[in-house]
Amino acid sequence: MEQIIQADYHDTMEQSYIDYSMSVITARAVPDARDGLKPVQRRILYSMNQLGASSDKMHRKSARIVGDTMGKYHPHGDSSIYDALVVMGQDFKKANPLVDAHGNFGSIEGDPPAASRYTEARLSKFAEDAILKDLSKDTVDYIPNFEETEKEPTVLPVKIPNLLLQGVDGIAVGMTSNIPTHNLSEVLACEMAYIDSLDKNLNSSMSVQDMMEYIKGPDWPSGGTIINQKDLLAIYETGAGKIRVRGDIVYEKEKKRKDKLVITSIPPTMVGLAFPKFVSDLSNLIRDKRLPDVSDIQNLSSKEGIRIVLELRKNADIEKIKNIIYKKTKLEDVYSVNMVAISDGRPVQMALKDIFDHHIRFCIEFNTKKYHKLLEDETKHREIVEGYIAAIDVIDLIIEIVRGSKTKKDAVNALMGSPDNVTFKTKASQKKAEKLTFTETQANAILDMRLQKLIGMEIMALQTEYKTVLANIKRYEKVLSNQKAMLKVIRNDIEAIYKTYPVSRQTQIINQEAAVEVKEDIPVMPVVFAMSRLGYIKCFDDGTYEKNKETIENENKYILQATTGERILFFTDAGFLYQLKVAQLPLMKAKEKGTHVESLISFRTQNEKILYVSTSSKIKEKQLLFITAKGLGKRTNGTEFLTNNRIVSATKLQEEDSLVYIAEYQNEPYVTLLSESGRGIRFKADEIAEGKKTSLGCKCMGLEGTDHISEAILSDANGKLSLNNQEVPVTSFRLTKRGGNGTKKREEKEHGNATI
Repeated sequence: MEQIIQADYHDTMEQSYIDYSMSVITARAVPDARDGLKPVQRRILYSMNQLGASSDKMHRKSARIVGDTMGKYHPHGDSSIYDALVVMGQDFKKANPLVDAHGNFGSIEGDPPAASRYTEARLSKFAEDAILKDLSKDTVDYIPNFEETEKEPTVLPVKIPNLLLQGVDGIAVGMTSNIPTHNLSEVLACEMAYIDSLDKNLNSSMSVQDMMEYIKGPDWPSGGTIINQKDLLAIYETGAGKIRVRGDIVYEKEKKRKDKLVITSIPPTMVGLAFPKFVSDLSNLIRDKRLPDVSDIQNLSSKEGIRIVLELRKNADIEKIKNIIYKKTKLEDVYSVNMVAISDGRPVQMALKDIFDHHIRFCIEFNTKKYHKLLEDETKHREIVEGYIAAIDVIDLIIEIVRGSKTKKDAVNALMGSPDNVTFKTKASQKKAEKLTFTETQANAILDMRLQKLIGMEIMALQTEYKTVLANIKRYEKVLSNQKAMLKVIRNDIEAIYKTYPVSRQTQIINQEAAVEVKEDIPVMPVVFAMSRLGYIKCFDDGTYEKNKETIENENKYILQATTGERILFFTDAGFLYQLKVAQLPLMKAKEKGTHVESLISFRTQNEKILYVSTSSKIKEKQLLFITAKGLGKRTNGTEFLTNNRIVSATKLQEEDSLVYIAEYQNEPYVTLLSESGRGIRFKADEIAEGKKTSLGCKCMGLEGTDHISEAILSDANGKLSLNNQEVPVTSFRLTKRGGNGTKKREEKEHGNATI
């Protein structure tokens, strides 16, 4: 019988969201504190190990690795798996890559990797030695995969504190995990010292400050310099904080050519897609005269490293240039540390000591399983070797048993002291057989033994092997029963990796104040701004303008009185407002061509058309009229456009709409609109409502089909519009109310104009 269960909607949704959040946190975004791996990374490495893509074998197609991982262990998108595989193979993100990449795996400059069908990969030797080496010794627990057809490990037997070494960048639901990469040699040296300081309860006498004698701070393969060393102690004590890191700039003096400033490294936050934007920002600073001492920029970066060259003018102020670059670009940036990892199935923020404590306890756990397995195998081996040694003394009897047995089972029983079904040559042999005490395991091994074991040298080797087996058993038992012996084993494993994979530090650490832009006092002086119909911009001092006033006014569409302390505002048909500081525009002579506006402004869309130009001092006193192609209009106060942002939206537009007319509203009585089809409408200007820059405006003219506004004018009765390449007075259209569909042009009366 069905039963209806009543549940509170709020409680049900809350619990469902919590379940979803924990699933994302634990199964996707946040690494395990024990092996420092996210589930997708663990599954990729395990899948490659099962596939046989080891460091001494040929590379395998990345698509094959992705397919195996997705089909057997990770039921998510192939792109997410491939992205994780790529990152594990990028040496500019990982100092010790876990994947040996072959092919185009992307670049530090943000170039994407080739498709998985084109690239190849295999496990790196480092991954095999530090992460996967003991996987075959039953060191970790296994669980069924998503469809219960395969087994996968819950964690990998990592011998090093991988959480610190590989770094983490994960965004979950309601939390993030950001752990910077660290130097392998420093971390392993610290862990060895940490192990030496442990007492019987596995508590260390080392403080975080003591640990920082070994671990100086994060170390990124991209290099750079950490400039807030004083904050690192608090970050490592709490597991959270902000690291300020900057790329390195080197001064290169030239004898015959221009001196150079060379950017040789970048902060980790810039690695990838942020790099091209940085180069673009640098170029914009030079173009906008923010770096007047820099004459040119070249990006000569390659596989060998970062090299961005800035050519300097004579007597350039080096420190000022560096300061502006650090302040105005991402070459100096903040890395937010949040060392969150999964511990006992839940996310925990970890300090430096917590990470080492979790790893060492995990090492003890998997080494205990490992040595139990080794002890079990060696005990079985001892049993067999003891059987071989005992068999040599009675080999003639064993041969007689084998020859007198009808089945293997009869022979096994005879070696175990029950020779009832065996035919012997003499009664004496049968009595000797009844005294045999081989175990079943020994009996089977003896029957499988090759005759070459009876050679004299083989017998001596057997004795030596037996001594080795006894020594191994004794050692394994000691490791399992003695904590100091166990810690020594863990330390020896770490030391072996420490000696095999020495790593030099790439990121320098200092204490230095963040870059502050020193603003120079620019003298405020009057200038005349001019912009031609072709878009060329010039600025003149008052004297030049007065001498060439007639020529300048004839050649230019916009002429504005301004000062070097304000900005020029450009309104475009795409609805954007762009600003340029007058102080950044050089003064020119009357005959000079000027600078094209497109070289000074990065327009957001193609073929943007400037409809209106004003200055920041005058715009606040104005009210602007906006008319769009779809017949919408509004009046907006100029104070709405007072902003320090170089690019903002000047108005809100409907999809596929654009501005066709912008003008200053100064109590002109009429607005006249003309559509592409030749219909026009004239109404009183004050019927257009005022609106914010975020509003669409009100309907000014109804349009049918694809018809749109082509011309508009704010004027008195003497205004004129262009219709079919001919000027027509606004009085050609009957005065009506705003929002109508308009009419065709009407003819003027013979004796005077039509009624207005």
